[in-house]
Amino acid sequence: MELLWLVPTLPLLGSAVLIATQGRLGQWPVAIIGSGSVLGAAVVALLVGMEFLAAGGQPYAQTLWSWMVVSGFSPSFTLYLDGLSLVMVGVITGVGSLIHIYATGYMAGEEGYSRFFSYMNLFVFAMLMLVLGDNLLVLFLGWEGVGLCSYLLIGFFHDEAENGYAARKAFVVTRVGDTAMALGLFLLFRELGSLEIQTVLANANTQWVDGSTLCTLIALLLLGGAVGKSAQVPLQTWLPDAMAGPTPVSALIHAATMVTAGVYLIARMHDLYLLSPEAQFAVAVVGLVTLFISAFTALTQTDIKRILAYSTMSQIGYMFLALGVGAWSAAVFHLMTHAFFKALLFLAAGSVILALHHEQNIFRMGGLWKRLPVPFWSMVVGSAALAALPFTSGFYSKDAILLTSWDYAHGGPWFWFFSAVAAFLTALYSTRLIGVVFFGEPQGESHDNSRANMWAPLVVLAVLAVGGGWFGLAVLNDVLPDGGLSDQPHTGWLPLVTMGIPMVGVALGYLLFFRKSTFLDGLVNSSLGESLRKFWFGGWGFDALYDVLIVKPFVALAKANKSDAVDKVFRGIAALARGAHQLVSVTQTGRLRWYAANMAFGMLVVMLILVGLL
Repeated sequence: MELLWLVPTLPLLGSAVLIATQGRLGQWPVAIIGSGSVLGAAVVALLVGMEFLAAGGQPYAQTLWSWMVVSGFSPSFTLYLDGLSLVMVGVITGVGSLIHIYATGYMAGEEGYSRFFSYMNLFVFAMLMLVLGDNLLVLFLGWEGVGLCSYLLIGFFHDEAENGYAARKAFVVTRVGDTAMALGLFLLFRELGSLEIQTVLANANTQWVDGSTLCTLIALLLLGGAVGKSAQVPLQTWLPDAMAGPTPVSALIHAATMVTAGVYLIARMHDLYLLSPEAQFAVAVVGLVTLFISAFTALTQTDIKRILAYSTMSQIGYMFLALGVGAWSAAVFHLMTHAFFKALLFLAAGSVILALHHEQNIFRMGGLWKRLPVPFWSMVVGSAALAALPFTSGFYSKDAILLTSWDYAHGGPWFWFFSAVAAFLTALYSTRLIGVVFFGEPQGESHDNSRANMWAPLVVLAVLAVGGGWFGLAVLNDVLPDGGLSDQPHTGWLPLVTMGIPMVGVALGYLLFFRKSTFLDGLVNSSLGESLRKFWFGGWGFDALYDVLIVKPFVALAKANKSDAVDKVFRGIAALARGAHQLVSVTQTGRLRWYAANMAFGMLVVMLILVGLL
């Protein structure tokens, strides 16, 4: 396990080399460095993981160096490996390496090829520091690092103004959550005297009682950070616009890694939420609201990447719901399986977009199932896992969440009901996606220009999307408070209904988008149906609401203050200083007698003052 330091170091070195060479390397050297550094990190992570499991799964800490020593505050760069961080490292390096390999083909010929991979490598490094950091300061360093890289990658095609807007929006909205998180860290340090994660959790259990107001406040502030980074209500508006970035970016940052950072944070700080049932309930509510409204919104989108973006928000909502109802291991399990099938869906969508000359409107596609066989079957497998159809990876993880939510003490059946409705809608919009894109009327020419470095990752991810649910996560048994995935059987009608709901969604989707049911078409196209469609299409009006409450008042204030009254104060101070200087400069005549007289006068004044004091 001594090689653990190499896991984040390799991507950092890859990024440093690509930045230092400033795009002067050829495409193949860039591809080898960019993808090879992350693949090397995945190999090292595999070796470290095998050694970790062989040693009995005991937590391992590796101190690299001391960061700073300030008045007894001495955080260090220490890497901490336990079951939870091992799962996260496996997802980041494993899925990340497949996405990097795919990107070597997808981004071929694009301007800024080397710059793209330098950003991607830097992102992987930051994400690894986030999950491996032994203290909250190192975690926050990685947290802000992925925010920076997200900004750079969303706005990668910076020659288009809307891409820059999307990047700025993501940066600003997530900063709101990051500010809340920073306040939570300040409070933690003030109250518990440390930012070392294990020390903080131990001190919290000894110093705070259940329901502590201070603990609740800190847990809610950390939830604010998680909500921003994981695109949950009310800070979810940045994620759909983030689809302006290249498709591999969407797969890496906005499906498999960055948006799961909030889930990791809450799971890592679980003791705080166990001490505060109110904060844990808030986590469950945030997840439930997000998964519910995002499922409706995904059903109405026409951009293939925005459909998957809202789907991501919904699935992250399931993870938050699981954390809130106490299904800690199921949340991390769904995090892992979601990384498999959502990365698969994004990369398959990227192949479709590339084949159609960067067309993203699903109603300008159609008839592609024969012409694009690998993307087609990849999308089918990924959609089946997303819909949680039996024997796919998504089935095992999502069913564990739904069944656990039923037993939640604070309105469990209601949590189950609304999450089940969202599961039905997930199956419905997944079927719509397949039906319109691959079985609709052909709308134009397509050319399958996929290379081996593009379809090979799809095949691997497709296998994981089906079989990933068999892995289980016994490595979490001694890390999270629920003791691992529950083997307690649920009898009666509940498991059957839970399993059958996605099948009903697929059946209805088949009638709607394959057989073209006139009755259902009429219902959808009615005045009520059209009004609901517009409301859902607009993301339930959150962007419009924020425009009214925040953006427009701020713009109006900026226009009213275009002369900048605050700057006038500082300009006045500067003008006063200049005036005083001009007055004093009059005394500088260059004449020796004048200076001697001034000195004598000054001495006289000093003597008179001294005599007066005496």
